[in-house]
Amino acid sequence: MALIRSQDREGVRLLTLDHPPVNALSFALSKELLAAIASAEAQASVRAVVFSGANGIFSAGADVNDFRDEMPADATTIRDVIAAVERGGKTYIAAIESTAMGGALELALACDYRLAAPRSKLGLPEIRLGIIPGAGGTQRLPRVIGAQAALEMMLKGESIPAEEAKRRGLIDEVVEGDLVEAALALAARAIQSEPKRRLSQRKVEIAAGVHAFALPYVVAQAHKMCPPEDRGGLAAHKLVDAVQAAFELPFERGLAREYRLFDQLVRSAPAQALMHLFFAERELAKVPGLSGAQAREIEKAGVVGGGTMGTGIAITFANAGIPVTVIEPAEEQVEKAKQMVFGMFMHQVQRGRLTQEEAWRRGQSIVFSDDYGELGDADVVIEAVFEQLDLKRHVFERLDAVTKAGAILASNTSTLDIDAMAAVTSRPQQVLGLHFFAPANIMKLLEIVRGAQTAPQTLATAFKLAKTLRKVAVLSGNAFGFIGNRMLFDYAREAVYLAEEGVPPHRVDAALKEFGMAMGPFAMFDLSGIDVFRNVQLVRREKGAARTAIVERLCALRRFGQKSGAGFYRYEKGSRDPVPDPETERLFAEEAAKAGVERRQDVSDEEIVSRTIYALINAGANLLHDGVALRSGDIDVAYIYGYGFPPHRGGPMWYADELGVAEVLDGVMRFRQRLGEHWEPSPLLVEIARGGGTFAEHGKELTHA
Repeated sequence: MALIRSQDREGVRLLTLDHPPVNALSFALSKELLAAIASAEAQASVRAVVFSGANGIFSAGADVNDFRDEMPADATTIRDVIAAVERGGKTYIAAIESTAMGGALELALACDYRLAAPRSKLGLPEIRLGIIPGAGGTQRLPRVIGAQAALEMMLKGESIPAEEAKRRGLIDEVVEGDLVEAALALAARAIQSEPKRRLSQRKVEIAAGVHAFALPYVVAQAHKMCPPEDRGGLAAHKLVDAVQAAFELPFERGLAREYRLFDQLVRSAPAQALMHLFFAERELAKVPGLSGAQAREIEKAGVVGGGTMGTGIAITFANAGIPVTVIEPAEEQVEKAKQMVFGMFMHQVQRGRLTQEEAWRRGQSIVFSDDYGELGDADVVIEAVFEQLDLKRHVFERLDAVTKAGAILASNTSTLDIDAMAAVTSRPQQVLGLHFFAPANIMKLLEIVRGAQTAPQTLATAFKLAKTLRKVAVLSGNAFGFIGNRMLFDYAREAVYLAEEGVPPHRVDAALKEFGMAMGPFAMFDLSGIDVFRNVQLVRREKGAARTAIVERLCALRRFGQKSGAGFYRYEKGSRDPVPDPETERLFAEEAAKAGVERRQDVSDEEIVSRTIYALINAGANLLHDGVALRSGDIDVAYIYGYGFPPHRGGPMWYADELGVAEVLDGVMRFRQRLGEHWEPSPLLVEIARGGGTFAEHGKELTHA
């Protein structure tokens, strides 16, 4: 079927992009659109061209699949289409409905006039894929809104609403009513009296009132604000260079600079990693057996436990417009929870993200009670009580007795057995884990944990709920620690072992932050609470999770982390900044001596990174081998959104593929020989390394099932 629909009316040709679902500007569509433009240019009776989109959307931009492989030499791209518009003799108008992202906005910027519907959003989000706009966006946008504003918009990768776009001069008019008819009417007027307005003919200003002499300073400051190139900032620095070219060079030369920078970036390792994550995130819900499952509607929710986590979950439901009842018997805790709710919504009002009325409405949608009977009409109830299995089983027994037959019962546990909780209910098919990450109302990751009897409909409902809550949902099997924490245990083990061997905690953290982790492991332990870390260690002690009593020693000294002012680090009053503490190093040395752990002086930063990250990879390989995780991409997404793994490295499993799985296996084997059998390589790691494959290929059939 044709991807471009053409219609003539009184000297105006309407070209409609018709490539469901989002009118992606693929090579195939670009080829048809280029031919349609050539046809319009060749006909004297056609004096203006209007671009619009079918399906209620202009276009979401380029087809990212086109960037994953080498581009065919004969491919027609949106660059070719825009070049044809630029040199064309007709008047061009873009009628933007719903969305104009990336290449679609670049096409609109090449036009003489731009109209948009009120609900439309416009943006150049390429930076999120580790690239820059590559079809003139870095050259035309600065000519509309100024170099500084354009750079800020592209560096953030955010979209702006139509009214904001009009205020900035990015579009000419926001149209209430029939957008295409308004565009056709504008075209008719433009034919008679309005001149063509190619942005390529405009001069670039830095910003209103800013003299051109300030350009070197503005450029230097922009580079200074970007992360280093080798720590995820490669595309950002190239974007600054491209916008600088728009200011300093004639349009054609600036365009050539942009093309060269884009072409360098699109095949770079960071861009390929970010594109991997882009597709991995879209494949998360592709679960065998779910295609025919009908998700239930969630209209009312319940939460058991009014602590920090339970209250955060309640706020998440309120933000999604779902009323929620929180069961909490302790009056003191209820007051703390109410203060947290009030403070959170007031903060949103102060930031301009909510009106007073909306904040009040959301706050009122959270009700506190000590009566389980109040949960009788809830569609889903999430327990968020203390991480103790007997307590959780007791909660599930009570929930099973009071909730309606169709209600889904979920646990927010981060480690415990979902099947053990389901076993005390009469509805194990409606029981699963919904593991939120703290703070629950901010962190995007949600682990959906499937029990042995969890029904497809229950899983389908969970995925739909996650989307409503604006969470990124990753499916996990029911294994201790699930995906994220199970891998974290091995990562944490090596961090602690390194400190026992004489590497100061702050040096371990510094090496991993240099690698790109958002936070080092010891700072993370202090943030979550060392007493929490101790509880996990107690459960896993039989697996060799600790060689010394360092964690028990810290807890005995009431060094619980940030909440007590000291942990692996110390903290100044009122500050969350970790300060290295010689006392911690002394305690590590004492405990290492008691346990007979050999101290070393020769540990390099490279060893710190390889020991911790290879442990993470090996654990991930075991999860794939055991079926706890479906795909390597699921693991990568979980670690990006939940654990601060650097996105430009694509996640631990993608990083292993980039290093070479055989190289990782060699490292694991060396560590096993030197450090012990807890470094036993995963069977899947061995299989893929010896077969010359990649983790990305493992489970690929699930994606295309």
